[in-house]
Amino acid sequence: MPARIALPATLALVVPTYNERDRLPDLVRAIFDVYAAGHIDGELVIVDDNSPDGTGKLADELALRYPIRVMHRPGKLGLGTAVIDGFALSEAEIVGVIDADLSHPPDLVPRMLRAMQDARADFVIGSRYVPGGGTKNWSLSRVLMSKFACQLARGLTPVKDVTSGFFLIRRDLARGVEISAGGFKICLELLIRSAPKLVIEVPYVFTGRTAGESKMNLAEATGYLKQLRSLRAYKRNHHIATPEYRTA
Repeated sequence: MPARIALPATLALVVPTYNERDRLPDLVRAIFDVYAAGHIDGELVIVDDNSPDGTGKLADELALRYPIRVMHRPGKLGLGTAVIDGFALSEAEIVGVIDADLSHPPDLVPRMLRAMQDARADFVIGSRYVPGGGTKNWSLSRVLMSKFACQLARGLTPVKDVTSGFFLIRRDLARGVEISAGGFKICLELLIRSAPKLVIEVPYVFTGRTAGESKMNLAEATGYLKQLRSLRAYKRNHHIATPEYRTA
């Protein structure tokens, strides 16, 4: 009897980690419970940046029980490159990213996937800034700064939540994309550089682990303005069309 050929998963969620040992088992269990309930052929890709708390070792142990791929990187190389590296590790037709700290609700994933498949969309974003979306455990100043950062990008894309860290994209679009900025701006980079034709935003409520301070400090703000300028030039020079846009 010929050996069975394993087909690629339908969906692979990438989880960048750094010191997330305490939360990782809960996240993994929640995601695979959602996969099972939604009859989703899904896998997880954990990209660990040499966490000193043993997150990488724990990820290897979890991979013995779940369909998980683990990438160990030599140091803290940044969220943006972790996402791109994770996408490259999977052969799933749809890839995505979700935070390790449970601030993104795994139970929204089936709705996002269904929206992508039903509409044949290229990009589906979990959005805080469309009707039905929102934030919890954030100060007013942090919310305003985040919304302002998104508003600055409106000339580039109609997407309301360009700094979302919770999204799905077709792997064939994401593959080979070279990003010029990382961190929480990876969504915006991919929205322009992957040139999607149809983008959908799905509302959700982001729950921060703490109130915290905004990431948009002076250095980040300066870098973000440079990124916007670079992406405008890229869109113009490569004749990138503005995608069709919907909310779900």
